[in-house]
Formats: sequence, structure tokens, C-alpha cells
Amino acid sequence: MLCALLLGVLGVIFGSGAALHQFDLKRIIAYSSVAHMNLALLGLFSLNYVGIAGSVILMVAHGLVSAALFFLIGVLYDRFFTRLIYYFAGLARVMPLFSIFFLFFTLANMGFPGTFNFLGEIYILMGLKMVNELALLGGVLGTLLSATYSIWLYNKVCFGQLRLDSYVPVSGTNPQIW
Repeated sequence: MLCALLLGVLGVIFGSGAALHQFDLKRIIAYSSVAHMNLALLGLFSLNYVGIAGSVILMVAHGLVSAALFFLIGVLYDRFFTRLIYYFAGLARVMPLFSIFFLFFTLANMGFPGTFNFLGEIYILMGLKMVNELALLGGVLGTLLSATYSIWLYNKVCFGQLRLDSYVPVSGTNPQIW
């Protein structure tokens, strides 16, 4: 059991750290999924009702939130033909409805209070508290890193100076940016 908890903590920290170092939007969401599923693994290996219930809640909630984030990244790709974070800034000015949905699902991804991800993460952390406080510390560090890359992602995409000069359309297409 301690080996599984150690691997889960390492997976949470590695997944969150890898998400912070990515520049492709889909990879950021994918590595956040790795981190969240390792957190769910920690809850499963807490071997108590609270941790297992938190794992189930987190898996279902993250499945919905992650799918919505992938959909929103797909919307950006259809419009701009790239997923690289370098090309996105200031989208809140020209795509306000997209920015609202992106904010909601980004907050849900980081486990903001009031979302099911938060409920699952809290249950997992309470279950870890009953078993191993070092695993609890790793889980808390993972949730803090999750908040870090989620806020960084939203800030990079929706705020800043709008970058239309770096947009290069694919040859033979006439995309509608606005």
C-alpha cells in the first residue's frame, strides 16, 4: 500500500509539473488528467470509504470537465489552426462567451469550491489524512500545482495583448477569425 501511495504522489507531482512545462494546449489538459487520475489513485489506495468515494466523484467530474476543456481547445483550433499557447492572448476581448465557458471549466479543473472536482479532492484528502500524512502532503501539493497551471493557462489564453500579427492561416483557407 505504501508503494502505491508513493507512486500516486509522484504521479501527481510529475503530471502537474509536466503540465506547467507544456506549450501545446491539448498536452496541458492531458497532463492535468494524468495528475488528477493519480490523485484518484491516492484516494483508492487510502482504503477507506471517504477516499474511495472521493476517487469516484473525482473520476466522474474530471471526465466531464476534461472533455469540455478538450472541446474548447478544439474550438480554438478550428478558428486559429494551432494549439500552441504562444499564438493566443487577449481572447476575452474578441471571444467573451468562450472566455466565460473556459473560465468555468478551468476553475472546475483546478478544484474550485462549489464544483464536483472540489468535492472529490476534499474527500480524497480527508481519506488520506486517515491513512498517511505524507501522502496527504503530496496530494495537497498536487492540488496547489493544479491551481497554478490552471490559472497560468487561463491567463495566457484570455488576457494580454491580442496577437493577430502572429496568426498565419493555412494555405487555401479563408478562416473567419471573428
